[in-house]
Amino acid sequence: MPFVPHNQTETDAMLTTIGVDSIDDLFDEIPAALRAKPMDKIPWGKSEMDVIRLMQSRAKQDCDQLNFIGAGCYAHHIPAAVWDLVGRGEFMTAYTPYQAEASQGGLQLIYEYQTMMASLMGMEVSNASMYEGASALAESVLMAIRLNRKSKSKRILILSEIAPSYQQVLDTILTHQGIMFEHVAPAQLAEYEGQDIAAVIIPQPNFLGQLIATDQLTDWAHAQNALVIGVVNPVAVALIKPPGQWGKKGADIVCGEGQPLGVPMSSGGPFFGFMCCKQAYVRQMPGRIVGRSVDVDGKPGFCLTLQAREQHIRRSKATSNICTNQGLLVTAATIYMSLVGPEGLKQVAMKSVNNAKWLASALAEKGITVLRTEHPQFHEFVIQLDQPVQPVLQAMSDRGIEAGYDLSQAFPELGNALLVCSTEVHHQEDLQRYVDTLMEVISC
Repeated sequence: MPFVPHNQTETDAMLTTIGVDSIDDLFDEIPAALRAKPMDKIPWGKSEMDVIRLMQSRAKQDCDQLNFIGAGCYAHHIPAAVWDLVGRGEFMTAYTPYQAEASQGGLQLIYEYQTMMASLMGMEVSNASMYEGASALAESVLMAIRLNRKSKSKRILILSEIAPSYQQVLDTILTHQGIMFEHVAPAQLAEYEGQDIAAVIIPQPNFLGQLIATDQLTDWAHAQNALVIGVVNPVAVALIKPPGQWGKKGADIVCGEGQPLGVPMSSGGPFFGFMCCKQAYVRQMPGRIVGRSVDVDGKPGFCLTLQAREQHIRRSKATSNICTNQGLLVTAATIYMSLVGPEGLKQVAMKSVNNAKWLASALAEKGITVLRTEHPQFHEFVIQLDQPVQPVLQAMSDRGIEAGYDLSQAFPELGNALLVCSTEVHHQEDLQRYVDTLMEVISC
């Protein structure tokens, strides 16, 4: 039934019946320090016409700007067929496929998604998606803690730079559960040999766009009886060694952000997380898994196979409170991967690499300092300026270019540094425009 708000007279009558003076009295057992403060910064409600006008003005901010930001959310070409199909009512308005006999289409789509993701990652199992990449990593850490019963330390090593937002989510969700994170450079690993380590996190590429030596790091972690969690860009995996083939045994758990697979950049969202693991660990995987089976007549069909959450099993046995997966975005990713195929995804990755390489070289030729390391880059690289980054970003934005992600706060040791990304959507004239505009701005 529709929600019917109560007016003040009705509210007063209910409070009188209950025997309290105000709604606040119903929560008097909660300490004042834990109660939410008044939301005095929230504006009064607007009319439908005003809201539409506001959203239209904000939507215009996404138009006609060349985007080179990256940093976890990437501009890739999305074939028109993807969202034409996603927008169909069967997908757009479908609810969770609890009733298998009425949800075979949706279940099959999720099954195909799982198959594609497991194949892309070189892993044995994929779930039906997570909320987004950062919480998928947090869930992966919890999964590793449950699996690694030999470890009593709850220590997690992070072996290269991860996104600042991912670290914030890890801190928010996990630090109060006694899980400790240590950032360790690969050159320092000898100091940790023989220590009790539950898991290591290996980003590939890392947040600065660098492709690191995953084979050696994976084998080192396994030698310490630690599980390996790979945090990967799915487009990059089309071009490089998949996590399931890292080292002698492969990564144990793989997660990341699925947005590059057919999901548009829309004012900062939406996102969906993915997670894959080895078959032996599947019962500790959070979320849902769709399986393919046969009915009593021997006909193939699809059903929700594993749902290890508190809504379905005893709370003490649940792996997570993950509930609804990001089904609509999974639909987009499945259609996107079906259309581009393995070779097409590889071409997307290769074009992105080449664009970033050209742009970095062109900037270096103009005297811009490009951070060089022993690691190859994927489609992001770091430039260092001799002036504060924010005014440069604003001036570039005023000229129609979102120039990159300011690293000066998250990585102050890099100085006035800017993370720049280029993908297959950038044409040669776009790259040249970036170079020319940046040189104009910094010389002003």
